[in-house]
Amino acid sequence: MKNKTELVLKEFKEKYPMMAYLEEAIRNLIEQAADRIKLGGKILVCGNGGSSSDSEHIVGELLKEFYIKRPVDKNFRARLKGYVHESEFNYMTECLQGAIPAVSLVSQTGFLTAYGNDVSFDMAYAQQVYAYGEKNDILIGLSTSGNASNLCYAAKVAKAKDVLVVSLTGETGGELKKLSDILLNVPARETFKVQEYHLPLYHLICRALEYEMFGGDL
Repeated sequence: MKNKTELVLKEFKEKYPMMAYLEEAIRNLIEQAADRIKLGGKILVCGNGGSSSDSEHIVGELLKEFYIKRPVDKNFRARLKGYVHESEFNYMTECLQGAIPAVSLVSQTGFLTAYGNDVSFDMAYAQQVYAYGEKNDILIGLSTSGNASNLCYAAKVAKAKDVLVVSLTGETGGELKKLSDILLNVPARETFKVQEYHLPLYHLICRALEYEMFGGDL
């Protein structure tokens, strides 16, 4: 991992020593996710209730600048120049930012309500993973108990699609523990406490991936 990634991981362990035991799993996630994104992979994110809001939050951090500047790809800039006026080019390239491809599976209101009503709410995330999931993709599922049936079904479909399954859960890991390639089980069981630990954890992940994809070393 890059030097700046190592620094944010060190900072995380110092600020949240109760989650230091997750270091190996976090390193594994960052390394595998960065490799997959470089090969064209994307990140799919889902959860229920408060964790659905966290899913939106994660995707928001990945699609735009979070902590550092993300320059637009030089080859893309050159191609764009051939399609727009100079004034538009300057405006567009000032606004555009480097992005980590990510999709919030909780956001598809039309699909979720139609599929849930016509077929099954339990399988709605699984259906999206089946539709979107490709080799080199990553599925991040957030479940405070680790037992959410819709996330478990999504994880099973992801495994069959060669999608890396990452779960953020409470202490026990629940059913997702058996289905995850990488489990980040925080040291709490009460829902609100698990969610309080999930926030700094996924901020670390987003910041680390940003450094791996767009940041230079010290």
